[in-house]
Amino acid sequence: MTSNRPSLHTILSPALLHLYDVTDSIVVIIDVLRATSTITTALYNGAASVIPVDTVSGAIQLGQTLPDSITAGERDGRVAEGLAHGNSPFEYPTDFVRGRTLVLTTTNGTKLLHMALEKGAGEIITGSFPNLSAVCTHLLASNKNVLLGCAAWKDRVNLEDTLFAGAVIDRIGKAFTMNCDSSHMAHSLYRLAKDDLFGYMRDQDASHYHRLMNYGLEKDIRYCLTPDGANILPVFDGLRLVNKLP
Repeated sequence: MTSNRPSLHTILSPALLHLYDVTDSIVVIIDVLRATSTITTALYNGAASVIPVDTVSGAIQLGQTLPDSITAGERDGRVAEGLAHGNSPFEYPTDFVRGRTLVLTTTNGTKLLHMALEKGAGEIITGSFPNLSAVCTHLLASNKNVLLGCAAWKDRVNLEDTLFAGAVIDRIGKAFTMNCDSSHMAHSLYRLAKDDLFGYMRDQDASHYHRLMNYGLEKDIRYCLTPDGANILPVFDGLRLVNKLP
């Protein structure tokens, strides 16, 4: 018997994106540490929009053409050369970002968004633990095929993005057809870790956890692993990410 439920797949790395048809799907860009957490937080704090750019030079050039914009980004977890602002959600409080456009480039997340765009994704949103509930609510209400796209780390699978995919599946997976081993793997992993995501990342010596801890960014990690601290929905409108929810 054929199910009427939409499908859900998890892409564990951008290197696997070419295996999937994204044209009739909602693609959720997941870069927990820290791009999609920062995008969500900036919009939650009142940014007018976030423009994701895939190169540092492109971000700098675009930022110079936009009045009252903030040009920001990171490479390898640190503020990118030539930029004054980085990829920490704590850099974008309300009194700094309200009404302004954030031009953002990151190592992994903005790259995957542009890849999905080039493949003709039907709809692109961004997901992170700070907006977990908003993502799940939207995916359920849309009743469309879903691709949970993990930005990973330079095409290498990482724990935190996989855990977020698993968290989405844990909440709403039963509403979808999941003929997808990577989705079942992500869900199983999340069920092991869900009671203490930070502790799980620490105990597994997760690569990006280790990298950011070496930079003294424990506060960032804990925030980025905490559900619903900035529960809005960033939606890509063809040029920029905007907040779909009030």
